[in-house]
Amino acid sequence: MEKKSALEKQLFQLENKLLVPEIRTSKEELTNLLADNFFEFGSSGKVLYKDEEISEATLGIVQMTMSDFEIHLLSEEIVLATYRIYNEVNKQHSLRS
Repeated sequence: MEKKSALEKQLFQLENKLLVPEIRTSKEELTNLLADNFFEFGSSGKVLYKDEEISEATLGIVQMTMSDFEIHLLSEEIVLATYRIYNEVNKQHSLRS
């Protein structure tokens, strides 16, 4: 259980970094954090890929807080992280994984 707790703490810290404006708009920082084949569906519905131009224009500065962070061990090599994001600008919650 201690191993899961340490992993959960580490993954929380990494996910939280992605909300920091200086990291969110830095291609160098994102290159270090994201897997080479990373992609995600943005809240706008646009699919974002790691190898796209990363800038404030594509990701934007956000004022978001993360809560209810949990990890689910799917196998010895796969972890699903789930959490809630609160967008302080538009006062909306979203579920993330």
